[in-house]
Amino acid sequence: MAGRLTKRTVDTLKGGQIAWDGELRGFGIRRRESGGAPVYVVKYRAGRGRNAPQRWYTLGTHGSPWTPDTARTEARRLLAEAAAGRDPARAPEARRRLVTVSELCDRYLKAAPTLILARKGRPKKASSLVIDASNIQRHVKPLIGKKSALDLSKDDIERFQRQVAQGRTAAKVKTKPRGLARVRGGAGIAARSVAVLGSVFTWATREGICPVNPVRGVELFQAPRKERFLSGEEIRRLGEALGAAEKAGTNPYAIAALRLLVLTGARKMEILGLQWPWVDFERGTLRLPDSKTGAKAIPLGAPALAVLRTLPRIQGSPYVFPATKGNGHLIGLPRVWQGIRTTASLENVRLHDLRHSFASVAVAGGDSLYLVGKVLGHSAARTTEKYAHVHDDPLRAVADRAARRIAAALDGGKGTVVKLRKRGR
Repeated sequence: MAGRLTKRTVDTLKGGQIAWDGELRGFGIRRRESGGAPVYVVKYRAGRGRNAPQRWYTLGTHGSPWTPDTARTEARRLLAEAAAGRDPARAPEARRRLVTVSELCDRYLKAAPTLILARKGRPKKASSLVIDASNIQRHVKPLIGKKSALDLSKDDIERFQRQVAQGRTAAKVKTKPRGLARVRGGAGIAARSVAVLGSVFTWATREGICPVNPVRGVELFQAPRKERFLSGEEIRRLGEALGAAEKAGTNPYAIAALRLLVLTGARKMEILGLQWPWVDFERGTLRLPDSKTGAKAIPLGAPALAVLRTLPRIQGSPYVFPATKGNGHLIGLPRVWQGIRTTASLENVRLHDLRHSFASVAVAGGDSLYLVGKVLGHSAARTTEKYAHVHDDPLRAVADRAARRIAAALDGGKGTVVKLRKRGR
């Protein structure tokens, strides 16, 4: 700004903006993105020289006793202390304001179950919060957990992302008496960990705990895509393996769940958590009251309906795929899948790849990306666009056949000529 902060500055300040005093460098006022009363802040370097760490000090919210004049007076005193080599934020009366990244993350996770996401109009799902907590515990806290949240900069976040991607947090973590989790790095994990930090600091700025979000402007790493589509031959081998497992006495509910996954393109938990009241046989639809993208209807083809009709219902259990023990739903599907895919020689295929395979078969058959996205329940069209290249396969086959015939004619008939079959034969 060219001039002093005034009451007019405060009144015209919009959400997400910071206004700096034109006379006292480092003194400013900011308003949270969510609105509310603006907050006076002081930015300074804790120590001498350009390499000294930059700190933010929150004076207080506009209103008695803080006005532009009283806040400027206090800011001048604090900046004088910093210039003398003393760190105002480390003073006894300010220590209670300091919060480490670990403490900030813990406070966020405690508040997160009731926070309404502006984009979706509802809180994060419990499963998403479990993943957030895991990324915080295994990546954020080990690398930057002890740092002051007020001192964290964009450079710190970018360095953190590089370190996670390089495997600095890779470890073997004991989860149960006989359980072991392998924590790995990589671009995908690094990006998700930074995204969690972005949520933490967005909340912290709205709460007035931190004046700025250091994650803003950080470009997230792009992990290589892992889409894996089964070929026709692989689908045939999968069918044989499922049949062999069924004859060998494998849990019939697990076999049926696998068949339904590949016949519907549904997500794993949408099938495993399926309840009988949600199955509409008359309209051939699964009506899920909730899913990753909210309430959802999954259309069923005749083969999928046939699988459901063969399943016996267990008295007292609402689940289509009940657990072998207890009242819950089936949870041992990954273990069964390991055996099935080994038999079918599909060692590098994940359960989620069955969803990709359903989509690729639909697109390759000529169905539009829009309609396939609707069947899969994609909330954004760009999610379905990853199957666009599959849509080109039938077209490429047409182009190839036509080009071969033309090339044969150009070659004076010396090439191989493909005889066209009449329709109906």
